[in-house]
Amino acid sequence: MDTKIGSLDNCKPASNDVCSPVNGTVSTIQGSVYPAVVNCSEATLGRHLARRLVEIGVNDVFSVPGDFNLTLLDHLIAEPGLNLIGCCNELNAGYAADGYARSRGVGACVVTFTVGGLSVLNAIAGAYSESLPLICIVGGPNSNDYGTNRILHHTVGLPDFSQELRCFQTVTCYQAVVNNLEDAHDMIDTAISTALKESKPVYISIGCNLAAIPHPTFAREPVPFALSPKLSNKMGLEAAVEAAAEFLNKAVKPVLVGGPKLRVAKACEAFVELVDAGGYAVAVMPSGKGLVPEHHPHFIGTYWGAVSTAFCAEIVESADAYLFAGPIYNDYSSVGYSLLLKKEKAIIVQPDRVVIGNGPAFGCVLMKDFLRELAKRLKHNNTAYENYHRIFVPEGQPLKAAPKDPLR
Repeated sequence: MDTKIGSLDNCKPASNDVCSPVNGTVSTIQGSVYPAVVNCSEATLGRHLARRLVEIGVNDVFSVPGDFNLTLLDHLIAEPGLNLIGCCNELNAGYAADGYARSRGVGACVVTFTVGGLSVLNAIAGAYSESLPLICIVGGPNSNDYGTNRILHHTVGLPDFSQELRCFQTVTCYQAVVNNLEDAHDMIDTAISTALKESKPVYISIGCNLAAIPHPTFAREPVPFALSPKLSNKMGLEAAVEAAAEFLNKAVKPVLVGGPKLRVAKACEAFVELVDAGGYAVAVMPSGKGLVPEHHPHFIGTYWGAVSTAFCAEIVESADAYLFAGPIYNDYSSVGYSLLLKKEKAIIVQPDRVVIGNGPAFGCVLMKDFLRELAKRLKHNNTAYENYHRIFVPEGQPLKAAPKDPLR
């Protein structure tokens, strides 16, 4: 069943009026501050975009003004639920939106055409590599300038306006160039929904002369729009959980390791549930720091091969079974591909796929669902953590020893 765009569980709601979806049911914004039919003067492209941002949980937009986006910024400022934060430069705005997306689930920035778009590009590429839903909005050329062979300021001196778009195509999952009002509503909503579904940045260019123009498609609030939630295949989920539980329950000293894709899968809480249920020692990969609570009683540090936290690598690599949730094994996280791991001992859980040892593999299984169901089937086993506790020496605290105990 569909879930309303304004109540996605990956975004923090703008107020307590938003009901979180439960078990995939439809959830709507209750007691909206907007009337069913808005004033015609407010039924503009700019206000529609502003309201959409608020609906998905964006209350702060990071921006750098430029003459191509000034009218659009006026409409964003007029939105009661939106706070416009001016930045010193576009790269700062992009990185601020990146951090906002990490904290709130989705972020947004607004820059001007080409001179601003190319400046923010590196931040957008970073958000793409980190799988962050970030909405990059650019004030674009006047819609009447397309096809005129004119050269515009703030560009590279060519009458071709597509250079900025071509740059963004490789670092965004969807690009919307809005240069007419007829399909503006659909293009904006598609861009926003794609960013949320794929957890990647999108590019929206708004013609500088269009933001203030009313159009009938923007006249009603809220405009019906929905996102279909991803669901696990029930049979696949059950088979994956059964195989993983058998694999881990027969192990002597299993461990858990959290990776960076826990964020994309929205599975951080489910991972903690698994840690609590199993009693296993738990570590985090360097690129996953911040996604696993390091104050957890069974946390043993950062697993980073030869440069891991003291004694962490010894516990992980000596385990007879390890579950990695959302790992990325690149040259950085593997210290030059030198991790002492064996595939036959590993359960690799990706956002929608589970691989156990050298096989079998289970597709269409969401990480969040898998971890929660697996937590119900695990036998408590804290052997790995006890092994760590025996060899770990807290900094500055000598070991307590009874008389005649051997020195170590």
